[in-house]
Amino acid sequence: MTKPLSPRNVVVSSCWTIVMALCSAALSQNDPGPANPAPAIEISAEAREIHFSGMLFDGHNDLPWTMRARAGSSFQRADIRQPQPEFHTDIPRLQAGGVKAQFWSVYVPVSTRLEASALLTTLEQIDLVHEMCRQYPDVFEIAGTADDVVRIVGEGRIASLMGVEGGHSIENSLENLRRLYERGARYMTLTHSKNVEWADSATDEPQHQGLTDFGREVVAEMNRLGMLVDLSHVSPKTMHDALDATRAPVIFSHSSARAICEHPRNVPDDVLQRLPENGGVVMVNFMSGYIVPTDQLAADRQARGTFRDVVDHIEHIIRVAGIDHVGIGSDYDGVSRLPLGLEDVGCYPRLTEELLQRGYDREQIHKILGGNALRVLQSAERVAETLRENATSAREDRP
Repeated sequence: MTKPLSPRNVVVSSCWTIVMALCSAALSQNDPGPANPAPAIEISAEAREIHFSGMLFDGHNDLPWTMRARAGSSFQRADIRQPQPEFHTDIPRLQAGGVKAQFWSVYVPVSTRLEASALLTTLEQIDLVHEMCRQYPDVFEIAGTADDVVRIVGEGRIASLMGVEGGHSIENSLENLRRLYERGARYMTLTHSKNVEWADSATDEPQHQGLTDFGREVVAEMNRLGMLVDLSHVSPKTMHDALDATRAPVIFSHSSARAICEHPRNVPDDVLQRLPENGGVVMVNFMSGYIVPTDQLAADRQARGTFRDVVDHIEHIIRVAGIDHVGIGSDYDGVSRLPLGLEDVGCYPRLTEELLQRGYDREQIHKILGGNALRVLQSAERVAETLRENATSAREDRP
């Protein structure tokens, strides 16, 4: 017997119908022709039920920077309660896509490091996320802990966390790191596209051969705070050094598998093999340049790929690291080219349908969608609590 839809599910169902029509229109407009036809897929009732009953917890969305760059950080100029066709993200499509929790990137360009404005600009981006939650309190609420995430999702809103995208934002100061945590940041990507003074980036010439001593201090302080160490954008040596240094599970908030797409932003297998011991999770990026197989990109630099390529990356990470170590980190509103079928935040259910068709069950799909991300956040909080308790005991034991 089919249960009657609740008012919220009626909204979701209506949004889903609208968004799938928009997705289909986008596919038609961007269809490059018979040589690369747009993929056809129907979302089954079973896939929809699995998708919307789970917790889709995305690791990386750059809407805050898009708002700054295209709307002057004004929700009056770009009211995301209304469709925003120039963006990948708006409220109707978030609801249609089943997003339950989101790490909003508070990215600032690496050029702010040279201008000595990285911290200030990052704080402005954090303020923008807080303002979004004030403007749309029925949709978003800031989450500071894993318990907050569970509560907010249970209340039917999107749990909103923040991720600092690049260690340049702390301007070489642990006090600044603590300040960002206090303002709500719950992960920091150690580098962005360029090296910082204490860590090497994946897309810059090696300078430190991984982490410096101060870089290890940064990781230790993040562990103490309960702030997730994000290894997207960093060099393989930095990945290994961070895994050696951390006491808590790490994340890759928006990276894919290098074995499929040999891009320096992706994660090599020797790093994936270390995740079961660490407990961390790779949240797969949707950017075409990171997911299209290497040989296809070599033949066609404009290849877009499809949502099935994204699932290929998910499956590879599962084969190497295990089902507990993969998640979703779309990078919406932060990339210029997306695979066919994943044009915006309304299209996530396509992944659930494809995973179901490939034989994954409800429990496994729920882990991929967000269960693993929530577990890592919970683990980081437990590590922080233990470290603080140990520090308190050590002080009390001093003569």
